[in-house]
Amino acid sequence: MKKVVIGFFIFLALLFAAAALVPFLFKDKIKEALDKQIAKNINAEVTYKTEDVSLSVFRDFPNVSLSVANLTIAGKDSFATDTLARIPAFQMGLDLMSVIRGDELKVNSVTLDKPVIHLIVLKSGKANWDIFIPDTTVAETDTAASDFKMAIKEWDVNNGTLFYDDLSIPFGLAGYNVNHTGSGDFEKSVFDMTSQTTADRFTMTYGGANYIENAKLNADVTMAMDLEKYLYTFKDNNIRINEFPFQFAGSILMPEEDIDLDLTFKATETDFRNVLSVVPGMYTEKFKDIKTEGKLSFDGYVKGRFNDTSMPGYGTELKVINGMFKYPDLPQAARNINLDMRLDNKDGNNESMVVDVRKLHLDLGKNPVDARVLVKGLEIMQVDGNVKANLDLDEITKVFPVEGMTLRGLLKVDADAKGTYSKTSMPVVDADLRLTNGYVKSKDFPAPIQNLNMVANVLNKTGNTDDTRINVERFNMTLDGEPLSGRALITGIDKPAFDFDIKGILDLTKLTKIFPQEGMTVSGRINANVAAKGKMSDVEAEKYNNIRANGTMAISNLNFVSTDMPQGIKVNKADAVFNNERIEIKSLSGYLGKSDVQANGSISNYLGYALADNQSLRGTFNLSSNNFNVNEWMVDENTGKPTTATAEAEGVVEVPANLDLTLNVNARQVLYDNLKLSNVNGKVKVKDKVARLDGITFSTLGATFATSGSYNTQNLQHPLFDMKLDVKNLNFKEAFNAFNTIKAIAPIAGLLDGTFSTKFNFNGELGQDMVPIFKTLDGSGIIQVLRAAVRDVKIIDKISALTHFDELKHLVVENRYIDAQIIDGSLVIKPFDMEVGNIKMTVGGTNNINGNIDYVTALNVPAGKVGKELNSRLASLIGNEQLKGSERVTLNLNIGGTLADPRVGLAGGSAKGQVKDLAKSIVDNKVNAAKLQLEQRRQQMEDSVKNELNRKRLEAEQKAKAELDKKRLDAEQQLKQKATKGLNDLLKPRTKPVAKPDTATTGNN
Repeated sequence: MKKVVIGFFIFLALLFAAAALVPFLFKDKIKEALDKQIAKNINAEVTYKTEDVSLSVFRDFPNVSLSVANLTIAGKDSFATDTLARIPAFQMGLDLMSVIRGDELKVNSVTLDKPVIHLIVLKSGKANWDIFIPDTTVAETDTAASDFKMAIKEWDVNNGTLFYDDLSIPFGLAGYNVNHTGSGDFEKSVFDMTSQTTADRFTMTYGGANYIENAKLNADVTMAMDLEKYLYTFKDNNIRINEFPFQFAGSILMPEEDIDLDLTFKATETDFRNVLSVVPGMYTEKFKDIKTEGKLSFDGYVKGRFNDTSMPGYGTELKVINGMFKYPDLPQAARNINLDMRLDNKDGNNESMVVDVRKLHLDLGKNPVDARVLVKGLEIMQVDGNVKANLDLDEITKVFPVEGMTLRGLLKVDADAKGTYSKTSMPVVDADLRLTNGYVKSKDFPAPIQNLNMVANVLNKTGNTDDTRINVERFNMTLDGEPLSGRALITGIDKPAFDFDIKGILDLTKLTKIFPQEGMTVSGRINANVAAKGKMSDVEAEKYNNIRANGTMAISNLNFVSTDMPQGIKVNKADAVFNNERIEIKSLSGYLGKSDVQANGSISNYLGYALADNQSLRGTFNLSSNNFNVNEWMVDENTGKPTTATAEAEGVVEVPANLDLTLNVNARQVLYDNLKLSNVNGKVKVKDKVARLDGITFSTLGATFATSGSYNTQNLQHPLFDMKLDVKNLNFKEAFNAFNTIKAIAPIAGLLDGTFSTKFNFNGELGQDMVPIFKTLDGSGIIQVLRAAVRDVKIIDKISALTHFDELKHLVVENRYIDAQIIDGSLVIKPFDMEVGNIKMTVGGTNNINGNIDYVTALNVPAGKVGKELNSRLASLIGNEQLKGSERVTLNLNIGGTLADPRVGLAGGSAKGQVKDLAKSIVDNKVNAAKLQLEQRRQQMEDSVKNELNRKRLEAEQKAKAELDKKRLDAEQQLKQKATKGLNDLLKPRTKPVAKPDTATTGNN
C-alpha cells in the first residue's frame, strides 16, 4: 500500500510538471498559428508584443489559457487613423487536447477586460469592422482546410466601452462600463445562446439629437441559433433602459449578404413612469422621488430585407393616458399628459415614412400645451400640424427644475403649418410668438436680462419659399440696466430681402457669461445705432446703390481670444461711421497679441464680405505700431492654426483670404524671427492671399534696407516669394549670422571682415520654417564690396602656399562691384578684377547649397616672380617657347572642394592671354551648364504634369464613355422588355377572373 501511495504522488508530481511544461513546449506553436491566422484572415493592423503573450494550464484547467496584453486592432485605407479595438487584457481558453494533437486549435472561451471598441460606418456604407478576408480558394464544405476552429462556448466582456457611429443614417450608440457575458455551444449547428448585458451609461443619437442620454441598460437575451440556416430567433428576453422594460419577438435570417428581419417589440409594463424615465434630462438621482400617475402602451415592428440598397419596414405606436409627474421639492405638477402617436414605414423607403402625432396635450401647472402633426415622407415632406401654448415661465420652473437659472415672463405660441416641405417649397405657415416681460438670470452671472419683450411672426401664404416673411416686429431688453432694442424683417428664403435696425449697448462680457460661446472668450462694450435695408441679390452683385445702410458704432475694451486665435485681439477704443458703401474708422487703438496697433482708414464691400460667400473686404488703412511681434502669428505647418508665441519663428505666416486691402505701415520696431527691424515704413497690398510689398524700408544690423516684391500663400504648403533688395552698409559677418540664405549660398561671408552693399533680385519657395528652399532660388544682382579684409581663409592660404605669393595672405578688397546670379540655388560670381601689389587677379565661379565650391582664379604676375618649381610646371603645361622673353605670365588656378577643405591646383597658364578672358570663358561654361541642367529639370517637371493631366483626362473620358454605354444598354433592355410585354398583352387571351374563396385571417390586414 505504501508503494502505491508513493507511486500515486510521483504520478501527480509528473502530471503537474507536465502541465507546467506544456505552455513552454507549445507557446511558439500557438503564437505561430495565431500570427498565421491573423495574416491569412484579418485585413487590419493587429498589434501585440511577444513579451505580452503568456500561456498557462492552471489558470483555466483543463483548457490552455492564452493571454495577450495591450492588444490593438487598427483599420487600413479609409480607417487607417481609426482604432477599431484597444484591449488591455485578452484571454482565450484553448482545448488542451487540440493543442497537443496540433491538427487544429479549438477556442472554448474568450474574455476581454476593459476593452474600448469603436465601430464606424462611413456615409458610403463601408464599415471598419469588415476586416475579415474572404477565402476564395477553399470550398465551404472543406472543413479540413482550416487549422483554427472557433468552437466558443462562453465569452465575457468586463468593464468595456463601446461606440457605434453610423454616418450613413446618421445614427450613434455609446455604452460605458459595459459588462457582457454569453454562452452557447458553437460546435453544434442548433443551440440556444444566452447573454447578459449591462451598461452604467447608454446613449442613443439620431440626426445629431440624443433620444436616449446617459441611461442605464440591462438586457437578458436568449436566442435560438440555427447556424446552418443562419436563422436566429428571439426566445426569452428582457431589456430595460432605466425603468423602461420591453421585449423582442421574432427572427433574423442571414443566408447571404442580405438580412431578413421579422421582429416585434413591446413594453412589458404599462406605467407612465416607465417611459418618463427615458426622457432626456428626467432620469437623475431625484427620479426615484418623482411622483407619477398614468398608463402607457408601446409596441412596434421591424420587418423586411436589409442590404446595401434597401431598408426593412418599421413602425411603432406610443400612447400615454392621463400622465402626471411631480418633483417632490417643487410646488406644481405636470398633469393631463396625453399622447397618441404613430411612426410607420412599411417598406423602409424614406418617402413612405409617416409620423402621426394625433394628439399631444399637457398642463405645465396652469399652462396648457396642445399640438398635433402629421408628416409623410422625409426628403419631400407633407406636413399638417399646429401647436398652441400659453406659458408662464415662472410656473414652468415650479414644475420642472431649471437648475441655476431663474425664468419669468409670459410666452405665447400659436403656429399652423400645412403643405409640402422640400428644397423648392415649404408649407403654408402662420406662426405667432409673443414674449412679454421676460426675465433671465443665471447663477454663473448675477446680472439678469430684464424687460425682455418680443413680437414675431413667420408667415407664408402660398408655399413658395420666396413668399416667406419673417417679421420681428419689435424686441427690447435691458442687460444689467443697459438697453438694447430693434426690429427685423426678412422676406424670401432663396433670395432674401432684409430690413432691420438695432440700437443700444451690448456688454459682451455679460452677454457671453449668460450665453457662453464654446472655444472663445469675448468681452467689451459696443454702442451701436445701425440700420440696413436691401436685397441679398444686390449685395452679391455689388449694387450698393440699391442698399440703404447707415449708423455709428463705438467699441471700447473689446477682448477676443479663441482656440484658433490664442494670441488674442484687444481694441481699447474704436469709433466708426458707416453707410451702405463703406465704413470709416476714425480711430482705433489696441493690441494684436502683444503688439500695439493704431489704425484709421476706410473699408468698402463690408456687406458683401459679411453676408455673401467669396467676396472680398476692400479698403485702405494707415497702420502704426511701436513694437510688433510677427513671431506670434506663425501658422503651424501641420494644423494650419497659429502656434503658441515663441521666441523663434515656427510655421508659415498666412495671408488672409477674401481681403483686398492696402496698408500704409509705420512701425518703430518689428520682431521677426531673431531680427529686430527698426523704423519700418512702406506700403503692403493684400489681395487673393498674396501680400505685395511696395517701397518698404527699415534698418537692422546697422544697415538700411529697401525692399519690394510679393509673398504668396495661395498654397499654404508651398508659399512663394520674390524680392527686390537694396541694402546699404551691411556687415559681412552679421549678415552671415542673421540670414540663413547667406549661410547657404555665400558661406564665405562668415570669414570676411568688412561691409558691403547690394542691389539684388531673387525669388523662390519658402519652407514651412519660413526659410527659403534653396534649390528653388533664382536671382541676379550687383554686390558692392565696400571693404573686405581676407585673413585666415584656407583658400587664400592654399593659393599662397602653391604660388609662394605671401602678400595674398593679407588680401584686402575695396570698392569692387561684383555681378552675381543665383541659378538653381547655386551662387554664381561673374569674374571680377582686383590687385594685390604687382599681382593682378581675376576671380569667378560657383558654390552650391551643399557647400561645394568650384572657382577659377587667374593671377597675372611678373615673370620673375614665379619660382623655379612653379615655372617648371607652367612650362610643361604651355611650353618653354611661350615663356621665353615674356615680362608677365598668367597662372590659371582651379579651386574645388569645400570652404573648410578647399583643393587648389594649377590648371594652366598663358604668356599672352588676358587674365579676365581666361576666367570669363571658364565661368561662362559653368553657368551655361547649370542653366542647361535647370532647363532640363523644368522640362521634365512640365512633361510630368502634362502626362498626369492627360492620364486624368483619359480616365474621365473612359469613365464617361462607360457610363454612356451602360445607360444606352439599359435603355435598350428596357425598350425590349416593354415591347415584349406589349406583345404578350396583345396576344394573351382575355379570361374572366376567377372568384377567390374566403380565407382565414392571416393577420396581414
